[in-house]
Amino acid sequence: MDATKPAVAGMLARAVAPLLVLASPAALYAQSCAMCYQSAAASGPRSIHALKLGILILMFPPLLITAGVFYLAYSKRDQFNQNS
Repeated sequence: MDATKPAVAGMLARAVAPLLVLASPAALYAQSCAMCYQSAAASGPRSIHALKLGILILMFPPLLITAGVFYLAYSKRDQFNQNS
């Protein structure tokens, strides 16, 4: 009976987490200061392109790190399950 309590708590947490994400306001995810937004919007097309390119370039290191962690986890998934 005691082993079911953590399982139920885990299932409850997995059910509540998506509901909290859906219930949060959209403005919460778009937290940028108005002055930064106005400054970027008022700049020329070359500056806007450079800003977009910079954002794109800054996305690659976290993406590669995450892919590397998933690759290592996938490649070593059976290492601890073997009875050697």
